[in-house]
Amino acid sequence: MFGLKDKIAVITGAGSGIGKAMALLFAKQGAVIHIIELDPVAAKAVADEIVTNGGEAVAHSIDITSQQQVNAVFKLIGKVDILVNNAGIAHVGNVEQTSAADFDKIFSVNVKGTYHCLYAAIPLMKENSGGVILNMASIGAVVGLTDRFAYSMSKGAIYAITLSIAKDYLQHNIRCNCISPARVHTPFVDGFIAKNYPGKEAEMFEKLSKSQPIGRMGTPEEVAAMALYLCSDEAAFITGNNYLIDGGFVNLNN
Repeated sequence: MFGLKDKIAVITGAGSGIGKAMALLFAKQGAVIHIIELDPVAAKAVADEIVTNGGEAVAHSIDITSQQQVNAVFKLIGKVDILVNNAGIAHVGNVEQTSAADFDKIFSVNVKGTYHCLYAAIPLMKENSGGVILNMASIGAVVGLTDRFAYSMSKGAIYAITLSIAKDYLQHNIRCNCISPARVHTPFVDGFIAKNYPGKEAEMFEKLSKSQPIGRMGTPEEVAAMALYLCSDEAAFITGNNYLIDGGFVNLNN
């Protein structure tokens, strides 16, 4: 089950964290992986790891905020069976603490970057008689989070984009869903804690972990497992849905 043999999978932001976990798992299940990543060193490292383990992977170092770069790389790839829009950045602050530049940057990467990839990939999927799109949203798309104004805005947009794409491309055999994680333990989390809470890293890690009712953060591998299912043929009857992977955060935090 959940085989992806010979599927062409494009995963953005696959140089680390959740994107890397997806790339490794999808490759293990037989997919040919195209990594789209801003950091060329990180992209190559993941591609090399996949190849070393007997898989197929190609690294593409581009900036998804550039439609020209995105169009060029998708033209090079040529065929897309699976697109995972995972690349994104975070921001901490309420509306008064969010400058116009902060807002524009978050929107440019998280929303416009996703749009650029969709715009480039969907015509290729239509030519290929179908495909699967998975977008990375967040619990911030469905609940209020303190000091996450711009980030939540961008992930709410991703949720709406998912519904729109799913509706518009049903007749083209293109499925589209999104995943909404709570806190997942990635290098980003460790860097965020070290930057904002020097000397209190362990204390803050425990506090952030326990904000999930289940008592811990998720792992990139757990998110990747859900992504694998949603991108596999076993999920062929699923489209237009948002899947929480949140340790009970949304429904049990009361």
